[in-house]
Amino acid sequence: MRIIPAIDIIDGQCVRLTKGDYGTKKAYSTDPLEQARLFESHGFQYLHLVDLDGAKAKKIVNHKILESIARETSLKIDFGGGIRTDKDISIAFECGASQVTAGSMSVDDPRLFLASLTKHGGDKIILGADFINRKIATQAWQQQSSVDVVDFIAEYEKQGVIYVICTDISKDGMLAGTSNEIYREIIEKTSIRLIASGGVSTTEDLKELKAMGCDAAIVGKAIYENRINLKSLIKAC
Repeated sequence: MRIIPAIDIIDGQCVRLTKGDYGTKKAYSTDPLEQARLFESHGFQYLHLVDLDGAKAKKIVNHKILESIARETSLKIDFGGGIRTDKDISIAFECGASQVTAGSMSVDDPRLFLASLTKHGGDKIILGADFINRKIATQAWQQQSSVDVVDFIAEYEKQGVIYVICTDISKDGMLAGTSNEIYREIIEKTSIRLIASGGVSTTEDLKELKAMGCDAAIVGKAIYENRINLKSLIKAC
């Protein structure tokens, strides 16, 4: 199982939110590139980079930070936040993203999402499936749909989606464990490559995710709050 450290960006800073609430913003670093280099120096190969400014603005904003990290490191970056059009996707790839995560687009404009999936390929476009109480959420997690997360993922798998980042918003930033029941259901009912996100607080959480068959796990706040040190994460890989 791949372990992917996360960097979320607001106003050029590395921040973490709690349950997606912008009012809970806590900054940890003023230099995302320096943070990315730190991850790379410990042996990590992947990075989850989220443009929270873009998510709120409904368009890609922090592509220059993406570009600098892609240029100055060898990290394979999956980029999300503010992806609403194929132009946003193209900008992300031009700036060095290895993969792009599209969440709101897949709910609000399925036809455009599928066109982008066909254009760029299932290995390049990640389905963002963020949910609360099993229902898919969009618009920087500010709106909740009536769509069940497992049904949502299963339907898009039929359309060619290979990877999904699945985040339980109620767990995000809480350091209280992961949504294993939902993840198991997804793995049992689909063949999707599941990237688990939200709630990781210990290496035991990671062992459980690996045992159930997750393709990868994203770790954010647990790193910044020193719940898990980077050497322990590398060993868990």
